[in-house]
Amino acid sequence: MTQSTQPASSDNTGSGPAGTGAPAAEAAPPPKPAYPPPADVPVMIGPRGIRFDFNDGCRIALPNGRWRVVLRDLDTSNILYETEIGSGTVRSTKRYYVRFGIAVWDLDAPGGRDGKPLFDYAYDARDMQVLVQFPVGTLGDTLGWMPYAAEFGRKQGCRLTCAMSGLIIPLFRDAYPEIAFVTHEELDPGRYYATYSLGLFFDDRDCVRQPSDFRLVGLHRTAAYILGVDPAEHPPRIACGDDDGRPLAEPYVCIATQSSTQSKYWNNPSGWHDVIAFLKEQGYRVVCIDQKTVHGTGIVWNHIPHGCEDQTGDRPLAERVRWLKHAAFFIGLSSGLSWLAWAVGTPVVMVSGFTHPVNEFRTPYRVINYHTCNSCWNDPQVRFDHQDFLWCPRHKGTPRQFECTRLIQSKQVIDAIRAIPAFAAHASSAAERAGRPEKRALASIAS
Repeated sequence: MTQSTQPASSDNTGSGPAGTGAPAAEAAPPPKPAYPPPADVPVMIGPRGIRFDFNDGCRIALPNGRWRVVLRDLDTSNILYETEIGSGTVRSTKRYYVRFGIAVWDLDAPGGRDGKPLFDYAYDARDMQVLVQFPVGTLGDTLGWMPYAAEFGRKQGCRLTCAMSGLIIPLFRDAYPEIAFVTHEELDPGRYYATYSLGLFFDDRDCVRQPSDFRLVGLHRTAAYILGVDPAEHPPRIACGDDDGRPLAEPYVCIATQSSTQSKYWNNPSGWHDVIAFLKEQGYRVVCIDQKTVHGTGIVWNHIPHGCEDQTGDRPLAERVRWLKHAAFFIGLSSGLSWLAWAVGTPVVMVSGFTHPVNEFRTPYRVINYHTCNSCWNDPQVRFDHQDFLWCPRHKGTPRQFECTRLIQSKQVIDAIRAIPAFAAHASSAAERAGRPEKRALASIAS
């Protein structure tokens, strides 16, 4: 039978051993976890003191007694785990979304293990408080994952909370009024029926936190697999707020040239110079909206390219949205500002060699050179090293280092730009204003 359940509060505070004497040597603080942990004990109450929830997997806490516990996947009809246990805890291996079924027998009751279960429960998140956690410190990942979190809330009919960086919440809060947005520090873990954590789990060989390796399905679509929703690609809704209109009266293009690791950069030494010169010849102002004017480590430092207008700095993301929304198009790397441009509907020319195109959103203007080493990020045989700014797993320290983007030529990027309808319209309009036939204008561009 299905038992009625109600939320239960839990005391997450604890007291350590007290004593006197000389203080212990000060230890280094432990690293901060990527996600706040769930409540110490399951928050839902079943019969006879059984507690359960679906926070970071299915969790069942059993009081004193003799119990038989069976966990099922109700969609595949597989028994996932079966055990007989006294007082203790049973927890599923899988931490991503599974529609779990829980059955508990009291072995001391008439019929024992073959009788009717004392507790028989099927996962049902309708009208329940559910938490989806996003890691802090990443922009593109959060933008790519948000549509799938919203779809999960709609599909489950739950009261969804999304926990993420406070810098990103203003982009979403008004666009998704049905979702509660909080920072990690504002979480109360004792109120959630279920919790799911989105992330890129590089070392999850047993697929504990993701049913499919993100390097196979794509950076954004991995959230769909974790949450059990359709992986079809959709940009997130963005709240533009009080948009003051175009920041520039003239036609302009936004670029972003900096990134978190050298392998993401366009490492062709003349690439940005050639593209900026080309755009300015066509009458565009070129505006760099990177966060940093200079970025790097050790003896390797990257400057924004000469010839662009500098709008770098720690600006609110709403300001970046304004620049991108009114730009003719955006040129960038496999990094957060490309995802933001995609989110606001601006055409994106993406230059990337260390990721395979499956990794990012689809854009007709994706630039990659398959004649070089490429797509190491999506190769599960090599582990990305977040601490190595010069990470190049196959050719580091050789003349081939970073060839994936070093051998992307300016012409290939310019050809992608030419394919953008807004650019073609701009070129045609410029030709008419100059009183030249369109064919002559296009021939001039080609040269």
